Amino acid sequence: MQKHVFVIAEAGVNHNGSLTLAYQLVDVAKAAGADCVKFQTYITDNDTAESCEKAEYQKNGQEENQYQLLKRLELSFEDFRKLQEYCNKKEILFLSTPFDIESLFFLESIQIPVWKIASSEVENFQLLREVAKTHKPVILSTGMCRMDEIEAAVNVLRRFGTEKISILHCNTQYPTPMEDVNLSAMNDLRDKFGTTIGYSDHTMGIEVPIAAVAMGAEIIEKHFTLDRKMEGPDHAASLNPAELKEMVKGIRNIEKAIGNGEKIPSNSEKENRIAARKSIFARCDIKKGQPFTEDNIIAKRPGGGINPMRWEEVIGTIALRDFKRDEMIEL
Repeated sequence: MQKHVFVIAEAGVNHNGSLTLAYQLVDVAKAAGADCVKFQTYITDNDTAESCEKAEYQKNGQEENQYQLLKRLELSFEDFRKLQEYCNKKEILFLSTPFDIESLFFLESIQIPVWKIASSEVENFQLLREVAKTHKPVILSTGMCRMDEIEAAVNVLRRFGTEKISILHCNTQYPTPMEDVNLSAMNDLRDKFGTTIGYSDHTMGIEVPIAAVAMGAEIIEKHFTLDRKMEGPDHAASLNPAELKEMVKGIRNIEKAIGNGEKIPSNSEKENRIAARKSIFARCDIKKGQPFTEDNIIAKRPGGGINPMRWEEVIGTIALRDFKRDEMIEL
């Protein structure tokens, strides 16, 4: 059975605080063929101290700190209700990452089916505990994490009621340098925790998430935007609509290419076996009663006759009739 990679189109805060732009992001994710579109739900006053400065990638020349930035990008709970309704109408799954307890309880009230936990919340015990108490599946991002930190988070989730956990390898630098991607870490996560594994990508372009699928990722998350030139912290490292569509297409192609692992001739190549394989032919005219020798027979295309792997069986056998040069021999 062909594997289906769950593709999360990460809108995040690329709506710039506008519900209208958020609707447009939903449309783009749907048109690209993503499985879901994901936002970020938070109350800035619960999530970030007023004195908190921006991360380096968030700096864009504006005279504001991280608290002020997030406050400006914040959507209301009512906005998220409308977004979920719009996603239902467009037939694409709505998800949003909670960053504080109040936001989590709101998302639970609108029946979010899966929790996506951001890398920043891996050590947020209270959030992990309350998520686990809902007994819903969890997708856990692990940017900036050591293995012991991931293990501690997984233990909290399992202790308080989460049965199904998927773990995403991630690097939180925007954009992530290629030498820091370390896709092979997915293997360590799979071996250590025995969970579904995936990859949350912040590199430029689409080749790394596609490569992650070839290496076994079953979930891919990628930021996208309406336009990389828009003002905001995540736009520059996000895919534009055409790139998002191309990434999903590439992932779907790799899903098909991975196959079931059984080495057999494929349906498409079976027709090539006759034309490309070889049979044993007469190298020269052979008279009835002559033995077949190394000098008077040869392996040539096409196949369909005596398989050249029977060469030793054929050598020394007596010709039962005359054979012309380039005639397929028979025993």
